[in-house]
Amino acid sequence: MHDHGDLETVLRYHERTKHHFNRYARGPGLLDWANQPDPFRRFEGTPLVHLPRLGREDEPLSPAYEHLYRPGAVPSAPVTVRALSRMFEYALALSAWKQAGGTRWALRSNPSSGNLHPTEGYLLIGALPGLAGTPGLYHYAPAEHALERRADCPAELFAQLTREFPPQAFLIGLSSVHWREAWKYGERAFRYCQHDAGHAIGTVRIAAATLGWRAVVLHGLADETIAQLLGLERAEDFAGAEREHPDLGMLVWPSDPAADWHPGAGPVLPLQIDPLLASELAKQRWLGKANRLSPEDPVPWNIIAEVESATRKPSGVPRRLGLSDAPAARCEPAVAADGPAASRIIRQRRSLLACDGRTSIPSERIYRMLARVMPCRELEVLRRPMPWDSIPWEPTIHLGLFVHRVDGLDPGLYVLARDPAKVDTLQRAMHARFAWSAPSRCPADLPLYLLEVGDARQLASRVSCNQSIAGDGAFSVGMIAEYQQALSTHGPWFYRRLFWETGLIGQVLYLEAEAAGVRATGIGCFFDDPVHRVFGIKDLAFQSLYHFTVGGAVEDPRLTTLPPYGAHLQAREP
Repeated sequence: MHDHGDLETVLRYHERTKHHFNRYARGPGLLDWANQPDPFRRFEGTPLVHLPRLGREDEPLSPAYEHLYRPGAVPSAPVTVRALSRMFEYALALSAWKQAGGTRWALRSNPSSGNLHPTEGYLLIGALPGLAGTPGLYHYAPAEHALERRADCPAELFAQLTREFPPQAFLIGLSSVHWREAWKYGERAFRYCQHDAGHAIGTVRIAAATLGWRAVVLHGLADETIAQLLGLERAEDFAGAEREHPDLGMLVWPSDPAADWHPGAGPVLPLQIDPLLASELAKQRWLGKANRLSPEDPVPWNIIAEVESATRKPSGVPRRLGLSDAPAARCEPAVAADGPAASRIIRQRRSLLACDGRTSIPSERIYRMLARVMPCRELEVLRRPMPWDSIPWEPTIHLGLFVHRVDGLDPGLYVLARDPAKVDTLQRAMHARFAWSAPSRCPADLPLYLLEVGDARQLASRVSCNQSIAGDGAFSVGMIAEYQQALSTHGPWFYRRLFWETGLIGQVLYLEAEAAGVRATGIGCFFDDPVHRVFGIKDLAFQSLYHFTVGGAVEDPRLTTLPPYGAHLQAREP
């Protein structure tokens, strides 16, 4: 049974943090620049192991971007410190520095609302040459591209922790510093932290794919277990410092196409770790004290503390999944040319600041983009196409599209049913006048529907907090969640998963936009209920959680781009 009080807290938080035409969700008003949180967490007094800073011509080399989506096209790399360096480079590292006048700030591979970066990354791994001769837990320091050893893990304990996982498997943990977002966005910040966790799920999964590895969220892990594994509840290590809140653990492992694994037969993958073993790790030697991020105490936002407590995940099902290394069925149009390297697309990803209001894309490109966000529901979870094999729950997010400049596609409102079984449910929830017709030349297996033809540019901008980027692009998207039923079925903790799924969709769209020669950005500021009225949504069955836009970018000539770590990484792109 779900805690009714916790569910009420979640519903109340969501309603209270909606933006309206005549009222925005509560925020800080004027920004306290003197108290802006440091975007880089460090643990003082712990060994720092610098990861190899690899040039673009260094092994392991990047595969072609398109090969990430071709099952079996990327051979599995051995787990080495160089491979780990590549994974963190593509997942959580700095991608560039920007400078305007005397102000300088870093961009990262994982996008963040307002570039505030609440997400922290951890690694729990066995002994590895070049890293350590014994297993241990590490915190990833992106500014240094280095790992800080946080805890020792005896070899016997690590063997127990991973005994049911594939060979050479390791754990990536993610946590959030809610204050980093709340400093700027106030009460709505909890939403944005969950978006960012979803983006990071995407960057970790895609980074693993560049090495031929696989990754999945350990969906059965309780938040308490994650906190123990990552040391987040160690009050002495966070004394005087802003706390981190447990988000998730991801298992990463080298794929083995020769393994005789298939759904319904052994071996199976547990989606959790024994809490008793996690508590044993908590008893080991820990190193380092967290740095303070703001000079003054964070401003308390009580509603964030309440919803964080209400959405903590208890232990429970689902616990295990059958593993398969059989290729996933193709769920997208075939692409003949290999195209650019994945490393190039990942490194050049930027959030656009303005759209030019002119650039259009061909309909074939938007169909390919939308095919890439389809999870192919009919497949076993771990046979879904990358990166949808990383989240082991059924799809809950659908896309409402404002199409503006797509050659061969009428401008207007559209919907993509990411779970084709939900088309009738979506249709009943939306305006009765909508056409629900198949767009021109749309692939038969892509459940995209034209709702209404018309110029939606002004409408898209209006409901996106009057931001012109929503109307000046080729198209924009509202990510519409199966809200009430999902929370009722799973519990209040699933509220965060809804946002994680939107973040993963956003990460796919970010990279697809780069591959198409355009740019994209997430839009966290939108007028919630006016968006619902556009599509005819009248109750809590569906709720829009995240917006996105794709279009031609306008570059700001006042900004200078600098390398992330050094000029040697600016070698010619493969």
